[in-house]
Amino acid sequence: MAKGEGSEQYSNTSLLNKSINSDEKQLARKYQDKSRLSIWNKICYAIGGAPYQMTGSALGFFLQIYLLDVAQLDPFNASIILFVGRAWDAVTDPTVGFLVSRSPWTRIGRMMPWVLLSTPLAVLTYFLIWCVPPFENGKIIWYLFFYCFFQTLQTCFHVPYSALTMFISSEQKERDSATAYRMTVEVLGTVLGTAIQGQIVGMANAPCLRVSTNGSDQGNFSLSTGHNESGPVITLQHTKAAYMIASGVICSIYVLCAIVLFFGVKERKESSRIKSSMSFFQGIRLVMGHGPYAKLVMVFLFTSLAFMLLEGNFALFCSSTLGFRNDFQNILLVIMLSATLSIPFWQWFLTRFGKKTAVYVGTLSVIPFLILVVCIDSSLVVSYIVSLAAGLGVAAAFLLPWSMLPDVVDDFQVQNPDSTGHEALFYSFYVFFTKFASGISLGISTLSLHFAGYISRGCSQPEAVHTTLKVLISAAPVVLIIIGLAILYSYPIDEEKRQQNRKWLQNHRDSESDSQTDSNETDVMI
Repeated sequence: MAKGEGSEQYSNTSLLNKSINSDEKQLARKYQDKSRLSIWNKICYAIGGAPYQMTGSALGFFLQIYLLDVAQLDPFNASIILFVGRAWDAVTDPTVGFLVSRSPWTRIGRMMPWVLLSTPLAVLTYFLIWCVPPFENGKIIWYLFFYCFFQTLQTCFHVPYSALTMFISSEQKERDSATAYRMTVEVLGTVLGTAIQGQIVGMANAPCLRVSTNGSDQGNFSLSTGHNESGPVITLQHTKAAYMIASGVICSIYVLCAIVLFFGVKERKESSRIKSSMSFFQGIRLVMGHGPYAKLVMVFLFTSLAFMLLEGNFALFCSSTLGFRNDFQNILLVIMLSATLSIPFWQWFLTRFGKKTAVYVGTLSVIPFLILVVCIDSSLVVSYIVSLAAGLGVAAAFLLPWSMLPDVVDDFQVQNPDSTGHEALFYSFYVFFTKFASGISLGISTLSLHFAGYISRGCSQPEAVHTTLKVLISAAPVVLIIIGLAILYSYPIDEEKRQQNRKWLQNHRDSESDSQTDSNETDVMI
């Protein structure tokens, strides 16, 4: 009898253990399924990155021309608007990041309210940037206000959107995959913004000026329009209308992308950590004091500056130095299309060989072509080949920083398990340094060309300008890339470290889940 009871007790215990193990497996499988993102979720998340790149490319390529030739501002006033706008944009990133990090959870998430509320005002201010006010004296105030206001609202959209990577899934593979989708769409957004603005306002390009000195110190200028005089005459009013139409189209796409992001992506509360209770400066010291993050920021500060010098001056180099004035738009298009098509390759490469290796290969692959383009005589074929190679580097520059940032955030969480809610600060400071690099790039390029004697709208340029452009698109980027990769050598988060952090965080989440389950069971028993 006792034996039978013991057998029955053992049988019941075995069944109980099997049931518990089965429940644990089901819970683990359920957790993995919840953390997995569908292709539709990844596409919707990626589409949310298009507005930032569309408006950024349109402003970057056309705002200076618009202020000078359409709004007819003095060049000094135009430079004030551009520099102050970029400086203000950089300052707003850590400020918005701090505010986002202290945001409470709502029924639509922590990040989504920022995206939803900033979109209407951002669209309105962007449209007003491309409107010429009906008064003369206050034009600089008009453009400075709306340019800075738009940059602030765009930051309120982009910083939470960037940090959303950490809240759509707790799995590294899913976040990396979503980032690859996002980078592909963002490069497409850059192409789309440039194409829309370029096609609609393409006829608004000011004709170049032929300079002839005639043996005197004062040069004589004549227009070289390249158009048939019997063709349609384009007035300034037509040009103003073209810019407004282009901005209207981009605004419509902006709103559509925000709607797709809002309805297609669910911010997961279980991936959201407790909001930060630190002060602004405490958060700065904590984030910037994390060694891997500081090194990663420095790496991409130098490499981003290199690629921004290349991108910002390559079109001018093609049109002024190489003489491809009618082909530089196609060359830029080849760069962006090459970058778009190569992003899936880099996603596979970093998965197969690791992220640090991908950074080395992606950036070093551009150097031979940067040297080639300035050493060989003017050749359209060579320029297209260099454009293809530059596109590979641009894709790596787009994808890899955003793919490595979640690893740094995870490493910070492992080393500081009691300090949570700082994800937005990590992302906002990276955006800050990226824009800081952009501002440096603009300043270096503008000042260098100014001292070299660049002739605005000139059909030909002095030899000093050609030499300066060669330095800006070849020698300077090569040096900056080498410095960035040298810093990367000491970056401590390799693939082994990533896996260790992933396992630690998974165990930490499991223990928190078990504690929550035990607490619930205790409450039920009571």
